[in-house]
Amino acid sequence: MALKWIKILTLLSIGATAVIVSDEASKGKCADFNNTIWIEYKQGTKVQVQYLLLTRKNADCASLFTQECLNHTQQHTAYFNSTLNTIVIIHGYRAIGSKPSWVSGLAQAFLQKEDVNVLVVDWIYGASFAYNLVVKNYKEVSVQISVLINQLTTYGSTLESFHFIGVSLGAHVAGFVGTLFEGKLGRITGLDPAGPMFKNADPFDRLDPSDAMFVEAIHTDSDYFGISIPVGHVDFFLNGGMDQTGCARSKFASMYGYVICDHMRALHVYMSALNGSCALTGFPCSNYEKFLAGQCISCDETFNGTCPQMGLLKNSGITVSPLPKHEKVFLLTTSEAPFCAHHILIELKVSRLEKSAEVQVTLISMSGAETEQKLRLQTDEMIHKKVIGHPECLCKIDSIQLKNTGARFYRQGNIHFEYICISEIPKMRRSSLCVENINIGRGAPWSHDFIQVC
Repeated sequence: MALKWIKILTLLSIGATAVIVSDEASKGKCADFNNTIWIEYKQGTKVQVQYLLLTRKNADCASLFTQECLNHTQQHTAYFNSTLNTIVIIHGYRAIGSKPSWVSGLAQAFLQKEDVNVLVVDWIYGASFAYNLVVKNYKEVSVQISVLINQLTTYGSTLESFHFIGVSLGAHVAGFVGTLFEGKLGRITGLDPAGPMFKNADPFDRLDPSDAMFVEAIHTDSDYFGISIPVGHVDFFLNGGMDQTGCARSKFASMYGYVICDHMRALHVYMSALNGSCALTGFPCSNYEKFLAGQCISCDETFNGTCPQMGLLKNSGITVSPLPKHEKVFLLTTSEAPFCAHHILIELKVSRLEKSAEVQVTLISMSGAETEQKLRLQTDEMIHKKVIGHPECLCKIDSIQLKNTGARFYRQGNIHFEYICISEIPKMRRSSLCVENINIGRGAPWSHDFIQVC
């Protein structure tokens, strides 16, 4: 199967011997996405792919990037620079005629971070049919993209210099391009790779670690539109990879809020990571429940102490060799940009309980930011741990509150804590903040102020 597609790629390359940029930008007309109209949709318009180029020289006005035969003569462009890295952005499934409004923001985030070429793949015509038909088109789109990449390598670009960003179904398009180039592309980032029709697919037919020198994926809707299995060297599962903070849970909410908010959160969090206002760090763990239970608070064993970060660090900051495959990492986020949450480990040691109990722990920062978490205390356990996300770092938390909230349900009386400690993970710079010998009665909240020196 692979040979078949590679032969097609070779044949198509014969007819594409030069790459040029149209002069639309110089005439004051900026290139834009195609617009699929209803008649074209009904007629089943064939797959058409065009490319929009953005660089620091034309950051606000995209140029149409095309292939033409020019008697085997290379024509240099005013914008594309083969000595720079090239970011290739690929959208996924689209409703009829809709353009991906997020592309400009993502492209600008890259251009502000680095001097790169940004190529946006427009396959609106092939992405706007019924989903099952669109899935049938994705390999043809990959072949067309591969023809362009093949030509650019003849003009000085290297396969290692290409970083593909695939959103939803676009992640699998990027993956198949990587397959055609036998995994020699530099990097592929899958933003909530599509799940329907791909979860049980052969790795050859979906995004996989073998598709590039480094493959990463960010999962935010793995129970619906996204894929639930790891597909990269490292897979970031945000808030467990399913329900995202701030996204509506009611069907009476807006269409965006209820249907695609979780799915598109991967894109928005990644853009925030590019802006670099704070680190979005993942922790390796076999599942989300163990992560929340404080059983995975270090990166020492898996990554030699360096936790992977979303963004543009080489291999997400991982230095181990060889690279792991299908390594799940988990992290918590806030509900709004920049989405960064500091991971705070709460550890309680409680004296023996006669009945199960429930307590509410509230962390309060100097700025007034609060985070609440309810903990179920079981009679057969003395030490209870929980990882929570807080908007600010440990040294800015100046008070903690405890409240016995489960008294009316569990008839638990006074609760005695031998200690309560909070610490930020990974524990690299700051030791724990602890309070000992705490008694909490029914309906009697307890609080303690910390003396902080940041």
